[in-house]
Amino acid sequence: MKAIILNEPGEPDNLQLQEIEKPTLKPNEVLIKAKALSINPVDIKTRKGKAQYGQLRTEPPVILGWDISGEVVEVGNEVKKFKVGDAVFGMVNFPGHGKAYAEYVAAPEIHLALKPESISHQEAAAATLAALTAWQVLVQQAKIKPGQRVFIQAAAGGVGHFAVQIAKHIGAYVIGVASGNNADFLKELGVNQHIDYTQEQFEEALPVVDFVLDSLGGDMVSRYFKILKNEAQLISIVGGVNEEMKKRADALHIKAANYLVHSSGDDMQKLAELLATGVLKAHVSQEFSFENIADAHRQIETGKTRGKVVINLD
Repeated sequence: MKAIILNEPGEPDNLQLQEIEKPTLKPNEVLIKAKALSINPVDIKTRKGKAQYGQLRTEPPVILGWDISGEVVEVGNEVKKFKVGDAVFGMVNFPGHGKAYAEYVAAPEIHLALKPESISHQEAAAATLAALTAWQVLVQQAKIKPGQRVFIQAAAGGVGHFAVQIAKHIGAYVIGVASGNNADFLKELGVNQHIDYTQEQFEEALPVVDFVLDSLGGDMVSRYFKILKNEAQLISIVGGVNEEMKKRADALHIKAANYLVHSSGDDMQKLAELLATGVLKAHVSQEFSFENIADAHRQIETGKTRGKVVINLD
């Protein structure tokens, strides 16, 4: 089969198309013929030798990627949920070695859900790591409630555009930060208040909020404290809450933490239900061929991607 191999960390051109053997299934796994996969910022960080690379390099060959949608072509002898011919999607083995940049992907059945018939494989692949992150942070970690004021950084991006939709579905008042070019897009998503970061400082434009979803980290984190009210929550998905920030948060009676998404078929099933009913929609801004995956990486590296970037394998 064809797969994209990272022989050494570095630039996008280090991603090389090669012929390798199909994966051998474990009893609890299914073999998926991939139709589409999606690219995330963690893919870029790992390609550069950070994020998941330290773990992946111990299991050569290093094959990046975690987000897939495709068709089951083989099942392990302990698999009960899926059968050959099923269309499935999910985030595979994260954190860990997903090996999704390949024509065939072996995945534990507990990481997958049936793809809704009403959406394409491209939309399904897009609604995996990013959508799972938004779901797990907002629903399971922050436990957002109707009427709460929710502040979403990079609201037009991968995680951000799903977080907006999930928060709106819960009944929150959603404040989204993005450039002015994304104003109409955020309005379509249902954002109640748009902050154009190129024109205004959010801490000067807002009253206090109940929750902040941070996807930038760095110096941005200390600015959030100016808008978080007593007992409010801050969750960073990029490790932005270091020890110093945690101490500052504690002193201000703010709950601050980092969060890393994890694979979950049960959560994928919940997302599948929202996708099937149209409550949740994946916005695919660009599609690339498997052979041009390096260009997809370059697009993500611009930091200006609206929604998701998807790779087609058919």
